[in-house]
Amino acid sequence: MIYLLLGTDMGDRRANLGRARELLGKELGVSLHCSPELETAAIGFEGPDFLNQIVAFDGIFEPYDLLRRCQAIEVTMGRKPHKAEYDAAGRRIYSPRIIDIDILHLNGVCMDAPDLTIPHPQVFTRPFVKELLALM
Repeated sequence: MIYLLLGTDMGDRRANLGRARELLGKELGVSLHCSPELETAAIGFEGPDFLNQIVAFDGIFEPYDLLRRCQAIEVTMGRKPHKAEYDAAGRRIYSPRIIDIDILHLNGVCMDAPDLTIPHPQVFTRPFVKELLALM
């Protein structure tokens, strides 16, 4: 099973999640199972609250292929192409975004590369992720 975390804190957040689900279903050719939506405070920066949701589906995807497809959907929805940025102390820099799609789990794959970690570290560090996963 594959689990993705969707998050948005800009514009019509509910519509953003809906559009992301629509594009994921079409791009990946899968039927999505969705958690309820959950509003959370921004983490790592001062900004508007996020609306988050987990989507799950069955499928066979290579990690970097799935990452590329998720990032392409982010760009289609108006997010600028991005890579993780860090401050001088090594802390991750976060900012508002129309959509964020993170790979939480990918069919039992475990990897830790500079540009992709699976399972996603948020699974273990963000209580709301555990909460949403429990509702799946």
